Amino acid sequence: MRSTETSELECNNMAILGTLLKKGIKLRENLEQEYSSPIELQKQELKHLLIMASQTEFGKYYNFQEILSHFRTENKEFYASFKSRVPIHDYNKIHKDWWHLSLKGAKNISWPGRTKYFALSSGTSESSSKHIPVTKEMTKAIQKTSIRQILTLSKYGLPANFFGAGILMLGGSTHLNQKGNYFEGDLSGIQAARLPFWFQHFYKPGKKIAKTRSWDAKLEDIVKNAKKWDIGIIVGVPAWIQILLEKIIDHYKVAHIHEIWPNLCVYVHGGVSFDPYKKGFSKLLGQPIYYIETYLASEGFIAYQALPEKKSMKLVLNNGIFYEFVPFDDKNFNASGEVRPDAESLFIDQVKEGKEYALLLSTCSGAWRYLIGDTIKFTSVEESEIIITGRTKHFLSLCGEHLSVDNMNKAIELVSDEMNIDVKEFTVAGVPHGSLFAHHWFLGTNDEVDAKSLRDKLDQRLKDLNDDYAVERSAALKEVIVDILPVSLFYKWMESKGKAGGQNKFPRVLKKDQLDEWMEFLEDNKTS
Repeated sequence: MRSTETSELECNNMAILGTLLKKGIKLRENLEQEYSSPIELQKQELKHLLIMASQTEFGKYYNFQEILSHFRTENKEFYASFKSRVPIHDYNKIHKDWWHLSLKGAKNISWPGRTKYFALSSGTSESSSKHIPVTKEMTKAIQKTSIRQILTLSKYGLPANFFGAGILMLGGSTHLNQKGNYFEGDLSGIQAARLPFWFQHFYKPGKKIAKTRSWDAKLEDIVKNAKKWDIGIIVGVPAWIQILLEKIIDHYKVAHIHEIWPNLCVYVHGGVSFDPYKKGFSKLLGQPIYYIETYLASEGFIAYQALPEKKSMKLVLNNGIFYEFVPFDDKNFNASGEVRPDAESLFIDQVKEGKEYALLLSTCSGAWRYLIGDTIKFTSVEESEIIITGRTKHFLSLCGEHLSVDNMNKAIELVSDEMNIDVKEFTVAGVPHGSLFAHHWFLGTNDEVDAKSLRDKLDQRLKDLNDDYAVERSAALKEVIVDILPVSLFYKWMESKGKAGGQNKFPRVLKKDQLDEWMEFLEDNKTS
């Protein structure tokens, strides 16, 4: 009797979500954003955040009550007051000044109460992982935005069977490590711990498998159970999803994934560009599916693709995040991609389409004027639609490895010291390797060196410095290639570009046309 009731409950829950999707039911927040101006939505969002945090240590230090007094005026005095009083923070600054106290268990630091969860994000040169606070308010905000995105599927003309199918979410382990008075782990783990009851019936692979720490073991469990599940939506990093689908197809000896999951219609991705994966994905499918981009960071759910015919994403303007936009130019950023203390920041009504901006976030997790490190462009100011264009610093992320120049510089420094060599110049490129990827390094040194030994040491140092890189080296990042070159070749290439001189630096990451030019240059300058 109990199992019958459970089955009926699952069917009812599926019917509820299916009905919502098919009828295009909208959340109040969706309607509010649709019928309100971005200016008004963001003004109200900032006011709410300031009120909530006004009695925190951060709020008292920067006198949030004084800032709030300017919200009564019709002009934008409130924003002028906010940005004149509160400085721009990168991770190192806000962690050193404030968040380290939250990690020690102190209450009311930059958000009310004690922060119980911290998401581990990609590393810096100072540590292998950042600790990003995730409050109860942020968890709820992410859930709400996730539902808003699911509801947009009503616009996609999907078949009836799709609406009862499950959602496979493939992320890192949902197991959380307890560190004294807080828990740390992947954001996916923090969110999974607080899934709403009605969603758990859709959620695959389920809590038990999701907690598995071993990547290989998790994939094997999913493969074994794949035929039992009816999957309509897949969510995850492209490289990991590609590996999983290949394993399922191989295990069951089928031609494509739709022989296992006939109702699979939607793949939700984010974090890295999907373009390099499209060709590989199409070989795994029996029919076309919708690819939907999402912008979910450890700091919050920022934007999502709202319409099937558009590649741009709609900023979420009324759900726990206030945005500022710093023009990404030499006036506001130095040559290393670090924001200048006097950088100009803009309110949402001051941005222009087609111009590149770095994002600042103030959030219900206690981030304030926080430089997230991404750069974006507006494709529509009126609709608040954006695309992600890159990072404020040179960055390499083919499959989620999030390798920063900080990581690269530190690894080269450590290996140089260890091997007693002088690496004067270097650059790296992401390249295809079979159906997956490799990093191709070019190191400039005039010292005698064993290339294989250097390659192994460099790879290990990068794993030590960057958790995401370490994970991807066991997944989609299949090879590391190192070429040792005379230093003179780097300078000769710069001269050929008219960029000789101390103010011009060799690019640390080579992409697309630049990589092709470099490879052609090396071919033309081969030494016998």
